[in-house]
Amino acid sequence: MANEASRRGLFITLEGVDGGGKSTQIERLVAWLTARGERVLVTSEPEGTPLGEAVGGWLRGHGADGPVPRAEAMLFLAARAQHVDTVIRPALERGDWVICSRFSHSTLAYQCYGLGLDLVAVSAADAFARDDLLPDGVIVLDLSTETAAARRQGREADRIEARESDFHQRVRDGFRALAAADPARVRLVSAQGTPDEVETRIRAVVEDWLAGRAW
Repeated sequence: MANEASRRGLFITLEGVDGGGKSTQIERLVAWLTARGERVLVTSEPEGTPLGEAVGGWLRGHGADGPVPRAEAMLFLAARAQHVDTVIRPALERGDWVICSRFSHSTLAYQCYGLGLDLVAVSAADAFARDDLLPDGVIVLDLSTETAAARRQGREADRIEARESDFHQRVRDGFRALAAADPARVRLVSAQGTPDEVETRIRAVVEDWLAGRAW
């Protein structure tokens, strides 16, 4: 095993439809990794930097005055470029793990599959925004749109969450298609069941990635 000074951290993202339980599972994953002795940075998009916080306000608010689909995608990508260069890559170079709620797959699922933007064009722009940095592993928490909507009941919906159910179904279908296209890196994990059951599934995926990693 390489020494701590030279070992690059692992970059894992959690993705999926709103209501899938990402926040709960990130807390559990971080607690497990920390107990194993790993240094872990937890972050999220688009709010992982001050710039991202400002961008997130525009993306999730403003109702009918919100950005058009192409502008929406570009705002997410601008926040990602700042996030990668000032937060994610420096942490990985320190040898920390980075656990991020949402990254490139959310942009492709929401803005391409959900809103109909060109997948090839947005993928190329995303690669530029992230400076070709890819997660070591992507966990997509998969949940039916009906169950996800029920879980979101009682909380104030932002502009994206408030879109029609057909939009959210297209987003779910997009995540599933992206996972099928890259099964080694992107793992579809059922978000049905109790938090304990979902946590067990996620740990199994991470342990599988660790077993195959060349340190």
